[in-house]
Amino acid sequence: MNFKHITVAGSGVLGSQIAFQTAFKGFSVTVYDINEEALGKAKERISHLKPYYQKDLGVTDESFDEGFKRLSFLSDLGEAVKDADLVIEAIPEEAEIKTAFYQELGKVAPEKTVFATNSSTLLPSQFAEATGRPEKFLALHFANEIWKNNTAEVMKHPGTDPAVFDSVIDFAKAIGMVALPLQKEQPGYILNSLLVPLLDAAEMLLVKEVADVQTIDKTWMIATGAPMGPFAILDVVGITTAYHIVKTKAEATGQEEFAKLADLLKTEYIDKGKLGRETGEGFYKYPNPAFMEKDFLQ
Repeated sequence: MNFKHITVAGSGVLGSQIAFQTAFKGFSVTVYDINEEALGKAKERISHLKPYYQKDLGVTDESFDEGFKRLSFLSDLGEAVKDADLVIEAIPEEAEIKTAFYQELGKVAPEKTVFATNSSTLLPSQFAEATGRPEKFLALHFANEIWKNNTAEVMKHPGTDPAVFDSVIDFAKAIGMVALPLQKEQPGYILNSLLVPLLDAAEMLLVKEVADVQTIDKTWMIATGAPMGPFAILDVVGITTAYHIVKTKAEATGQEEFAKLADLLKTEYIDKGKLGRETGEGFYKYPNPAFMEKDFLQ
């Protein structure tokens, strides 16, 4: 594994986490996004990670700041990837957007550059040809709060070079992840193959007005001993991400319930700025959400 310069394309909740974790572990990292406004938000988002690294990992101010110094921020794609050994794509979960991005990326990235998608539901084979280098393309999927939920699912498609697959596994280990190799393509990898049905079921209970958010979460937490219910998890994932996934399902299946759910997420949450934990409110209000209160499970 000869990766030294890493570019993370997309600076949302998870993209920002991937970028900082990689820089924190000693790599030179360029964060790419479409404009300066997005990059400004990324800098703020990454700065807000400091108390979490301190609380969960015991990181010092100096150590965190040293990691931040290894980050650069660019809105010119060609400039952002000119030295990249690896590009990790973490842009919106929409096939058309990703396809267009890879077509452009393939034109400007050096021949050496390996491409990895962090897509949580889409398969690498959907974009392999668009990259122009299918043998150097695969999926690398992280969980939210990656500094402590340190899984890295590495999934190849049939055309991925085995040496590239092995190199990305080694890279994942180098940034403090537990590398989880997937030998075959699987929508949702391992984690989301288990998690998404739970989140879908919870959202369907809500959209069908079977029960409210807190009742659904309370049921799951009491019955399984889980520290969070599905809607608390969705607040961590980010409601915008959840919306894109549901919208894609609605378009692909034509099911009215998915369309109704997408509309609910858009009008009642996204349009009101309730995007999840990051913005201070989603299904719960932060920093002191109801599910953390002592009597929540009573």
